Amino acid sequence: MAIVACSNGASKMRPGAPGATSSVTMAPGNQMPPPEPSDMVPVGRPYVVGPFDKLVVDVFGIEELSEREVQVDAGGRISFPFAGMVEAGGKTPFEIGEILRTRLRASHIRDPQVTVNLKETVSQVVTVDGQVKEPGRYPVIGKMTLIQSVAVAKGLGEFAKLDDVVVFRTVRGQKLAALYNLNAIRRGYYDDPEIFAGDIVVVGDSSAKRLFKDIIQLVPLLTTPLVIALQN
Repeated sequence: MAIVACSNGASKMRPGAPGATSSVTMAPGNQMPPPEPSDMVPVGRPYVVGPFDKLVVDVFGIEELSEREVQVDAGGRISFPFAGMVEAGGKTPFEIGEILRTRLRASHIRDPQVTVNLKETVSQVVTVDGQVKEPGRYPVIGKMTLIQSVAVAKGLGEFAKLDDVVVFRTVRGQKLAALYNLNAIRRGYYDDPEIFAGDIVVVGDSSAKRLFKDIIQLVPLLTTPLVIALQN
């Protein structure tokens, strides 16, 4: 596996096992490009809606059409009274509101004022795995960075290897991976990279930390300093 190192020398290249094949390709330069809309459920800044997201639609001054919760179906559509089926997938809440406004006006509702807000997302998520306290899938709303993605997973695990944090991403159908050093980012050696929906963040495991803890557990009482040779 070719992995691009993005830590000004603070982290090292990690090739795959000998003889192994991989479709992951080294990214040019020292940063991965953002994904294309075709690489996933469309991702943008601002947020775009995807399947199974929940929205709240409010038509000002019309009680029966106010604060209505709607869910996007698997095909990216929503249903709304007097507007029928609306293609919501890949559109921003504002764009959906404009479509609803046009449809409601065509249904003889005079000058409808429509707002659409995101209530819950299940389509725009990042997967955070490895040595974090709560691995899982977390929503990406607005801009998220690598440090922030680790923070939403409740921070680093006990055996986290800070110079071995890999981000996997698909761009134009091509799988890419980049290796980052969280300590280097925290010290300002390079920018905290942006994380996009669909990314997979994997925090490495430090065998040295794990070994040291195992040794400590085997020694009931330390009366002198313990010095051992550790290899990451």
